[in-house]
Amino acid sequence: MSLSNIAIIGLGLQGGSIGLAVKEYLPDARTTGYDISTAHRTRAAERGLVDEVCDTPADAVRNADLVVFCVPPGAMGMAAEQVRDALPSHCLVSDVGSSKQAIARDLGAALPDHMVIPAHPVAGTENSGPDAGFAHLFRNRWCIVTPPATTDMVKLSELVCFWEALGANVEIMTPEHHDLVLAVTSHLPHLIAYTIVGTASDLEDVTQSEVIKYSAGGFRDFTRIAASDPTMWRDVFLSNKDAVLTMLQRFTEDLTALQRAIRVGDGDALFDQFKRTRTIRRSIIDEGQDDSRPDFGRNDHENGK
Repeated sequence: MSLSNIAIIGLGLQGGSIGLAVKEYLPDARTTGYDISTAHRTRAAERGLVDEVCDTPADAVRNADLVVFCVPPGAMGMAAEQVRDALPSHCLVSDVGSSKQAIARDLGAALPDHMVIPAHPVAGTENSGPDAGFAHLFRNRWCIVTPPATTDMVKLSELVCFWEALGANVEIMTPEHHDLVLAVTSHLPHLIAYTIVGTASDLEDVTQSEVIKYSAGGFRDFTRIAASDPTMWRDVFLSNKDAVLTMLQRFTEDLTALQRAIRVGDGDALFDQFKRTRTIRRSIIDEGQDDSRPDFGRNDHENGK
């Protein structure tokens, strides 16, 4: 692969997992990394997330063929500005952010003389920081690449090959379509999880100990989602607000219909809805994006699978 020097800006779950995956699947490539947190840089070096943890972002990218920004969406532009003067002219720039239109705009504005091809590996856990990364995070998961109209096709091919080498399946989309799809499949579920867990914690007639002690599978899984990085998700909702608000309005309408069915005792409507949505879960398992084991198969990386 022509991308032999890979710089990673941000050494949390995504950045750390990229570094470890490169070491396992692309052992001939050299990796450098930087994180704004001194503690994270120290821990990243201890874990060997990259070959060299640098003290400045400029040092990390100085010889890079590929730079991957793994910072919250709201920090993308600033992070790009910090490395602009040190970037080699041939360097390909990408990211792992969950909202593509805003990130493409910010990276493009900060690095107008470089080829920027945004990407989003649809993979993650509720954990964050340099201890959260593991080499198999992207295996058999989708990575959505959103190239601009002026994309160099050679560079696009290089980025696709990079993600495929890390075990991901690659899909090409426009940034607009990506943001709409992810608003449904990722952003709205997180918003719902944050809300329902917050509601439970606010109920004065249910003590915190009871919420924890009697957490059934549904609430427990909501808490897992709601434990995700608050900085990143704040930025996601603000950067993809139009698509999120569109999907939230649709969800509100559907929720109102279910509310009415419960109120009037329309069991048939409830059954039909639940039967229809159960097939979605089965389809996700059939597609290999999850399995039928408890806890969403979250033990995969712990077992080295």
